[in-house]
Amino acid sequence: MPAPRQVFIAVIGVGGVGKCFLSQLSKLASRQSQDPSHPTYLSLILVSRSNKLLFSESYRPLSLSTWETDLDASKTPVLDPLAIAEYLSTAPEKVVVVDNTSSQDVAENYPIFLKKGISIVTPNKKAFSGTYDLWQDIFAVANNGQGTGGYVFHESSVGAGLPVISTLRELVETGDEVRRIEGVFSGTMSFLFNSFMPVGGGGGKFSEEVKKAKDLGYTEPDPRDDLNGLDVARKLTILARIAGLETQSPTSFPVQSLIPKELESCKSGDEFMQKLGQYDGNMEKLKKEAADEGKVVRFVGSIDVQKNDVKVGLE
Repeated sequence: MPAPRQVFIAVIGVGGVGKCFLSQLSKLASRQSQDPSHPTYLSLILVSRSNKLLFSESYRPLSLSTWETDLDASKTPVLDPLAIAEYLSTAPEKVVVVDNTSSQDVAENYPIFLKKGISIVTPNKKAFSGTYDLWQDIFAVANNGQGTGGYVFHESSVGAGLPVISTLRELVETGDEVRRIEGVFSGTMSFLFNSFMPVGGGGGKFSEEVKKAKDLGYTEPDPRDDLNGLDVARKLTILARIAGLETQSPTSFPVQSLIPKELESCKSGDEFMQKLGQYDGNMEKLKKEAADEGKVVRFVGSIDVQKNDVKVGLE
């Protein structure tokens, strides 16, 4: 039997995604440790949220069953990413950082983690859709890029964990020519427009469908964060770069916002939702025009690789 292997896990961000991940990790750790052919011990050594930190100074595993109450009881203030990287770099075994945040600060420190041999797994889009320089810095040091540092995987930054990124990378790396990428890249927008204009006809007013999506938890707490198109633009930036384009940022190409200009100055999401119904006429007009042509309206992202053209908007 091969000798047992140990991998240390550090988790940054324990909101909805982070809690779900730690629940999965608890089950996976139990299963992996009992593998008779190749036992692997997945040891949680750090959990961090915005205002406090729980970590093991001696690198002894934290409890996966009581981490939440232990973190609540912790009086250790949160460390900055550089300090976390320094602590993890002296661990006696391989370390994987799971970044469940959407923090730009954490994302900008990925190259430092990777240089220290620390691998990263994350759904955080900001590292891969921020400046093109940061993208280059990350993959210049990553072991699965051009470097010899840690590995970085971000499959769930596009497609909610579907093998979109890995499939595209394999196509590019095996010499296939990617000409065009097109789709509805937002689960929120998919639900919203399938409700607003179903294929069979009908659907409610746009403001009503936005409210329904918000009430069901499909939108961000402030729906403007979905309707401005930036989330889709970030995903398109990531895919365009993997396909070989030097897309500079999510704001470097046309992105259609669905926020009426008159409501761009709303001070809160609640104020926006209260006033959105006043502008349903614009969307009803689009719906009628599409229906008259036997079509539907959808919020589409497209990349024409050959023309170096990226855009996001209604089609």
